[in-house]
Amino acid sequence: MPHSHSSAQRGRVRLARGASPWLLPTVATAAVSLTRARRSGRWAAAAVPATALAAGMLWFFRDPEREITQGRVISPADGVVQSIMPWKDGRTRVAIFMSPLNVHVNRAPLAGTVTSVEHIPGGFVPAFNKESENNERVVWHFDTELGDIEMIQIAGAVARRIVPYVPQGTKVEQGERIGLIRFGSRVDIYLPEGVDVAVEVGQATTAGVTRLDRD
Repeated sequence: MPHSHSSAQRGRVRLARGASPWLLPTVATAAVSLTRARRSGRWAAAAVPATALAAGMLWFFRDPEREITQGRVISPADGVVQSIMPWKDGRTRVAIFMSPLNVHVNRAPLAGTVTSVEHIPGGFVPAFNKESENNERVVWHFDTELGDIEMIQIAGAVARRIVPYVPQGTKVEQGERIGLIRFGSRVDIYLPEGVDVAVEVGQATTAGVTRLDRD
């Protein structure tokens, strides 16, 4: 059953779970440099980049509330559709590139049960590169009304940590937050045979909002 939020809730923005190791030291450094900048020119010079970095981190780790769209399959990621590729087994892979400017919290594309969450070590080439398929990644499988759905979170050149929020065996609602990729990255989802793709290459997507399938 899709989530329903009031307009007040939709306007709320919180910080993503898993942000603390990056965010706390950055904000603390900015706070210290701003405090000492009043008494020292050297600290004043350091305060500018430190504050800018802290502001950037706060923006990157934002996690806004969303009104979840009704549909069979919704986008698990904010970003741009990088490719749509038919697979030999009849499925269709939709790859979504996430720039550092996108919200990096990923959401469940369908309601169902998480049947596996597998971390696979790998490289860290840029997520827009074809070789990124061999990058560090987390492979998800969901048991849904459409059968088994596979989704892959792929780390990029800067995104060197994927933080799953829910373990194997968890029942999730469509649009529920399931994980975070720190910095630029990619998310692939495999649509089952018989499901027509409603998006096109170059189209912007919003996690929990953009519908990926067509009736």
